[in-house]
Amino acid sequence: MQKESRKRTIITGILFLVFLLFTVMVKTIDVQPVGPEGSFVGFAHINQFVFELFGVNLLWYSITDWLGAAAIAVSLGFAVMGLSQLIIRRDIRKVDARILLLGVFYLIVVVFYFFFERVIVNYRPVLLSGSLEASFPSSHTMIVICIMVTAMLQFHHYLRHRKIWLWAADSISVLIIIVTVIGRLVSGVHWFTDIVSGVLLSATLISLYCTALKYFGESK
Repeated sequence: MQKESRKRTIITGILFLVFLLFTVMVKTIDVQPVGPEGSFVGFAHINQFVFELFGVNLLWYSITDWLGAAAIAVSLGFAVMGLSQLIIRRDIRKVDARILLLGVFYLIVVVFYFFFERVIVNYRPVLLSGSLEASFPSSHTMIVICIMVTAMLQFHHYLRHRKIWLWAADSISVLIIIVTVIGRLVSGVHWFTDIVSGVLLSATLISLYCTALKYFGESK
């Protein structure tokens, strides 16, 4: 048990170091004023190439926004589930550990969201609101991946005896993730490196959640 927990912790640490290294690279490699209002962007040639390849598609921007709202609705569903358990069982210690951990996980995701709203790595390639906006990492990508992957972990626990429902839940979750990641890229509202960093940070946070889940003896 300790060996497995140590292994998962090491994997989480490695993923976080990869994310940090990638962030440093974005801030130092091929940094050019190719963004709106002359804003600087790392990996400028790659980012500019991908941006010009897809252009700006606000339809995809709207689609991914709605998918993000759907993901948040899923998270609220688990919040209601945890609250219901607390009311019925009248003791927070009797609420499923995986649901309590999920609440902590959501809080950590929110912290990272606000952190990168304050600590600007680069700005969006387009002016959506008429002014520069933080773009790294793609918070939309991070939020959707984090919510839907951890939701799948819950589905595999609570729906493990309902195979059809489990298959449907998994399929919808994977579809939401794929469409969001691809749609956010082709919409043109993020640089390519924003999407990559969003995926890397999501992988780190999900690995952290899985490590905690294993430590508390909840994962299968």
